[in-house]
Amino acid sequence: MSMPAAFRRVLAAALAVAFAMSAVPARAQSAAQAKPFEPVVGQAGKDVVWVPTPQPLVDKMLSMAKVGASDVHYDLGSGDGRTVISAAKLGARSFGIEYNPDMVELSKRNAATAKVSPDRATFVQADLFETDFSKANVVTLFLLPSINMKLRPKILDMAPGTRIVANTFTMEDWQADQTETVSGDCVSWCTALLWIVPAKVDGTWQVGNDPLVLKQSFQMLEGTLGGKPITDAKMTGSDIAFTVGGGARYTGRVDGTSMKGSISTGGSFTGTKK
Repeated sequence: MSMPAAFRRVLAAALAVAFAMSAVPARAQSAAQAKPFEPVVGQAGKDVVWVPTPQPLVDKMLSMAKVGASDVHYDLGSGDGRTVISAAKLGARSFGIEYNPDMVELSKRNAATAKVSPDRATFVQADLFETDFSKANVVTLFLLPSINMKLRPKILDMAPGTRIVANTFTMEDWQADQTETVSGDCVSWCTALLWIVPAKVDGTWQVGNDPLVLKQSFQMLEGTLGGKPITDAKMTGSDIAFTVGGGARYTGRVDGTSMKGSISTGGSFTGTKK
């Protein structure tokens, strides 16, 4: 059956409108998909929700760790990349480990905007518990205490002198070597804690003719030298310091199973691990 020309024109127009309207949701969906990812404070992650470290505290953390051109830095749970980018600007070779791939891509864009090259700021999508960060001499964290504790054994096996800096959260009974709080533009999450991985010295050493018996709890030491108690005894990385019997102060450096240094009353000392 043939249709009048006028009817055909009306039908064609109606079909055109229907097609155009059906294409609107597809175009809207395409536009939504093209919109760059934007993180939301409190969004869920694998191990923690995302909360950014305020930039003033990032700067304080890196300052406490004395980050510079000779450093290899890892940020575990690097979020939007701000800590990695800041460390790279100080000259460090910096790596961000982040589980969320959208955050990794955002970090790369932020680094490009900051004109930081990929060979200085590298972002990797990975599980921080499965990541080898043993080559780092600076590690930054903004993780819960329970996660810090899971990482602590690996951290304590890192090279003596490695600097670990965390936003707010502790390592429980491993007391920080330094704690700083910033104010001004920082109104929340404003405390930084620094730990320096200590050399392992627990046991008996021979220092001259006397046994040096050390009991170590992280960086803190107790013990005796030649039967006399030592006080104010501490490891700072590979550096050892203690006072004998309330008198002579010994300061030195440990290298594996040997140590050597100076005595405040004059002279020097050497020691060997038994």
